[in-house]
Amino acid sequence: MSTRTESPLGGAPAPTETAAPAPHPGAGPRQTLTLIAVLLAVFVVPTSISGTAVALPGIGADTQAGLVPLQWVVNAFNVSFACFTLAWGSIADIVGRVRAFAIGAGIYAVASLGSALAANVLLLDAARALAGLGGAAIFSCGSAILSTAFSGPARAKAFALFGTVAGIGVAVGPSVSGLLVQTLGWRWVFALHAVALALVLLAVPAIARSTAGSRRTDARVDVIGSTLFVVAMLLLTTGIVQGSQWGWGSAGVLGLFAGTLVVLVVFTAVEKRREHPMLDPSVLANRRFLALCLVPVAASFGFVTMLTYLPTYLTAVAGYTSGAAGLTMVLLTLPVLVCPMLAAKLVSRGVPALTLLHLSLACLVVGDLALTLFSPDVAIAVVALPMLVTGAGMGLSAGLVDGQALENVAPEKAGMAAGFLNTLRLGSEAIAVAVYGSMLATTLGARIREGVGGFDAAGDPTALANQVAGGGLTVAARTVPADQRDRFTDFLVGAYDSAFDTILWVLAAVCLVLFLVIVALWRRGRTAPAATGATAGG
Repeated sequence: MSTRTESPLGGAPAPTETAAPAPHPGAGPRQTLTLIAVLLAVFVVPTSISGTAVALPGIGADTQAGLVPLQWVVNAFNVSFACFTLAWGSIADIVGRVRAFAIGAGIYAVASLGSALAANVLLLDAARALAGLGGAAIFSCGSAILSTAFSGPARAKAFALFGTVAGIGVAVGPSVSGLLVQTLGWRWVFALHAVALALVLLAVPAIARSTAGSRRTDARVDVIGSTLFVVAMLLLTTGIVQGSQWGWGSAGVLGLFAGTLVVLVVFTAVEKRREHPMLDPSVLANRRFLALCLVPVAASFGFVTMLTYLPTYLTAVAGYTSGAAGLTMVLLTLPVLVCPMLAAKLVSRGVPALTLLHLSLACLVVGDLALTLFSPDVAIAVVALPMLVTGAGMGLSAGLVDGQALENVAPEKAGMAAGFLNTLRLGSEAIAVAVYGSMLATTLGARIREGVGGFDAAGDPTALANQVAGGGLTVAARTVPADQRDRFTDFLVGAYDSAFDTILWVLAAVCLVLFLVIVALWRRGRTAPAATGATAGG
């Protein structure tokens, strides 16, 4: 059935769309199966992202791989995921979200099977890149499916589960992978992903019947725009990944960043002239949608950086064992498992979603500042509350922000919007982690340079900073004579602790600036008339 709808931003009518029939009154079981299938697929992706690194030692020993190709087992997936997320969102609006989701799940399943059977590390790298392509479709299309399969309180609950499951995937990925590596071998890490996605594919017919989606029948896939965007993201993410290896000021990394800017300029110029662009300017003109898209960016800087680097601080500076550090990190991750459902319940009881999103941003700012209480000898009881607050900053917005963002765009552009949101989410995580690592090495180098003159044969301050930043404090301390090692160790610990505090202040400042920008964009924007049922509040 062809219909014409008003543009969500006013003016010209939206493109022609074909709407599927509304869900049957008895579609409850099918909706439940849809939710389970989407959540299972969503669970696999972050589990793979956080858990694959655990398998790298086994992969290296089995394939005799060198350091660089071994690192690309992880990097290939992340780069591919970041490159294709937006493209899949746009494609889903044209070919249909369920079809695009099924294609992505099929690609992921085949790629995971290929990863499990890979004879060498290069084939494994290629298979992981293919899996990233499928993972991008799962995240973009999965959230778009939920936005059309559910409405009202059911939608809020579905997106809360979406955020909770994604958080659980990140949290348990290393443990599940470690157990599989120890018992069955590293190949089963990927084989299990293939089995899970095969189950998801079995549920696709039920998903299609329960999803009252829409697709733009008069639009065509923007091949030129998609290619330019993928090239730009490939250059950017490769530059970020290689920055720590080549040096952030190296010709190679600077060339990649310069190439990114050039391609993005060309992409912008091309998209303005396309009849059916992969990124519709009307979506970016929606200031409230943009404001919501910046919430995950703040979480990347305020929370993901801590999730990545706090364990190193705990082991290198506070002297925790790996097991104790992992147990302590539960204080940071527990709110990510609990808060999404809590936020959904509060919204269902009348608390404005926007209030909760503001609270999540405030938690990130306050939590990062309070984490400066960390010191080499601090009691865990002192920093438990700051860790819980920082985790709440992530947990309160996880899932909630996805649902609110998609409610602020026209339904026929939900796939494109979801792709853009997840592109910002993953891209900002990669950038935030890379920026943290660079700042840590730079700040730590400055601290070491100031006081290293008092020790004999300490070595190059930059090399020491890189070693200490990576957790190799004990090895770095051995560069000085034995009678100076205890004093030198204390010096390195103090330098790391000081650098850590400085970076926490910077992260809190970044989150605060983003908070202010989000508030300003929201106040200057307006909710799209076509996107009914928004619950963010004013």
